[in-house]
Amino acid sequence: MISSRRQTLQAAGGIGLYGALVAIGVAPASDAIAQEKFNSAAFQAKSVADTIKALGATGSPTSSEIAIVAPDIAENGAVVPVGIKSSLPKTEFVALLVDKNPFPLAGAYDILPGAQAEVNMRIKMGQSSDVYAIVRADGKYYMAKKEIKVTLGGCGG
Repeated sequence: MISSRRQTLQAAGGIGLYGALVAIGVAPASDAIAQEKFNSAAFQAKSVADTIKALGATGSPTSSEIAIVAPDIAENGAVVPVGIKSSLPKTEFVALLVDKNPFPLAGAYDILPGAQAEVNMRIKMGQSSDVYAIVRADGKYYMAKKEIKVTLGGCGG
């Protein structure tokens, strides 16, 4: 009896906390809202060109104000640290694409207004490849590219 009472109180407390977070706008009201913003076409695209198209970027010019911070040679393709820094004003969105991966889109991030446009992640690369940073700033798309050589493949190679 005491065990189930404790579980009931914990569940009720969790539900109350979640309700409070929803009320102040910190947590989404349901998974449907989170799914609404998820761009499944971009994550399921099989080529860099298709991914860029699914993201809505057309004719992305290169920009020296976007930096891809990654090693030139990755010793292990299973864990490659990659960062993107954008000094473009009003950066709204950042995405990382890996050319020779089965699904090129490795990550996509919305940047809050006034936040520093810098993201870091660890990605898996099966082989040496070009990586692309796609940035949307003030409604326009920009791109940067860097080649990363992989000595030990991260996809079983």
